[in-house]
Parts: sequence; C-alpha cells; structure tokens
Amino acid sequence: MIRFLMWLALAVTAGTTAMAQRRPATVLAAASLQESMNAAADVWARRGHPRPVLSFAASSALARQAAAGAPADLFVSADMEWMDYLAARGVLASATRATLLGNRLVLVAPRASAVRIALRPGFDLRQALGQGRLAMADPAAVPAGRYGKAALERLGAWNDVAPLVVRAENVRAALALVERGVAPLGIVYATDAKASARVRVVAVFPAASHPPIVYPIARLKASRNPEGEAFRRFLVSGAGKAVFVRYGFTAR
Repeated sequence: MIRFLMWLALAVTAGTTAMAQRRPATVLAAASLQESMNAAADVWARRGHPRPVLSFAASSALARQAAAGAPADLFVSADMEWMDYLAARGVLASATRATLLGNRLVLVAPRASAVRIALRPGFDLRQALGQGRLAMADPAAVPAGRYGKAALERLGAWNDVAPLVVRAENVRAALALVERGVAPLGIVYATDAKASARVRVVAVFPAASHPPIVYPIARLKASRNPEGEAFRRFLVSGAGKAVFVRYGFTAR
C-alpha cells in the first residue's frame, strides 16, 4: 500500500510538472472575438491544456505586429485582406489557413434611443444623426470599418456622412462610443451588439450591401509551440465552432 501511494504521488508530480512545462498558445485575435475566444480558451483549459494567451485588437494592428515578428502562434482576422497581407509576406505556416466564422453588420444606438431607420437605398442617415456623429471602426484599415463603408456606399449614404464619422481604432472602441452616448449611432458586428446591454440594434445591413464577413485563422510560420497547432485544430473543429455560435457567429 505504501509503495502504491508513493507511486501515485510520483505520477501526480510528473503530470503536474509536464503540464507546467507546456507553454500556452498565444493568439492574436480580432477585437470582436473577445467574449467568444475567451470562452473557447476556457473550454480548451478544461480539457487539460494550458489556457491560451489572448491578445485582442483591430485585425490591421495585429497583422502588422505578426508581420514584424511578434511572438505568437495563431492569427484570427475579421477579414480575408489582412490574412492575405500576411500570406503575401510568407508569415503563415503552410496548409494551416482556414475559414472559421461569419458575422453580420448592424446599426446600433444607445439602449434608450427611440430612433428608427430602414436601411434601403437612398435612406437619409445624416438626418437620423442630427447634430451627432457616426461611430465606426476606421474604414481605412479596420475590417468592420471597411465593411461599414462598403455598405453605406452601396446604399448611397457614404458621401453625406463621411465628414461625420468618428474613426475608432477597432470595432469595440466604436461600440463603446455608442454605449456612452458619445455617438447616437454606430456600425458594429451583430455579435458586438449582442455582447452589450447598453445598445440596441436599429437595423441589420443587407448581406448584399457589403463583402461577406468572414474570419480566417492560420498558424504563424515562426510558431514552434505544439499547443498553437493543437488549439488551432480545436477551433476549426465542430466543437470549437460551436462555442462561437453560442455568441452569435455563424460557423463557416
């Protein structure tokens, strides 16, 4: 019995040591993935893995960091363009790129706002703004801003409201401006609106008004951490995508 207990203690110690030696995956993820990616990381940790280290920001900022050699294992973008940016620079590991998720684009207002808008060609967004500004992620670089600009151009509203746009550094910063009442209206993803109790969805942009919203994932070529590839495989699996679907994303 004593020998068995000694063996059991050694086995537990060895397992704990092995766990401690495994480095967690480091993930660069689009700002709109904050709640869902954290939930996926929690599931991964419950499966006996080190909990991934997550870094959230605009896809544009993260892609530039990855291209500059930032130490990370995975990159999850909110559009194809910034993943293409890294592919063109030879930064992605071969055969690891995959399309992970989809989303919708919405117009939001503070929860107490009574504004009503029908998003159709020729709608008067400037009048709906009144003396206020339109919050959106920077359309010059950030995916949510690019999608938003494309939608407004398609609906014939961009030229009228472009001077009134507050260009936020990422989609969550745009959401925060609406939450605080700094902007009466904002353009964010449907999942961002779902994550906030302080805004309401005024309208959903027609899917045909902007390029499809897709989130690709890939492992970075410089990654040598087995946990990075293992976590990537989990995220693209049915079980991994199911986590994101609970937060309003669509599996792709």
